[in-house]
Amino acid sequence: MTVIKINAITVPKDAGDELAHRFAKRAGAVDGQDGFEGFELLKPTDDREQWLVVTRWRDEESFQAWLNSPAFGHGHRSESERSGGEAPKPVSSHSELWNYEVADLSQG
Repeated sequence: MTVIKINAITVPKDAGDELAHRFAKRAGAVDGQDGFEGFELLKPTDDREQWLVVTRWRDEESFQAWLNSPAFGHGHRSESERSGGEAPKPVSSHSELWNYEVADLSQG
């Protein structure tokens, strides 16, 4: 059963472009993980400040294996940190992880 993990990240309006830029820099960091099925970064189109990072996994075990892997830590470090530099200032003020599974699916 596919599981969905949504990281709801609160980002001030003036920092959204920077968040998108940082995600683009680590594009593909999770792609090779066993059980990984997909990723989307959703940008709000209304007055909300919550960006959604949506990942799909074959099962909870696959997600947990990635969460506890060295690849997770490496993928969540900035380009500067991976080069031995300092971490950039965070662009978000809050985040929370939402957990879902697919209850119904329609494909067109």
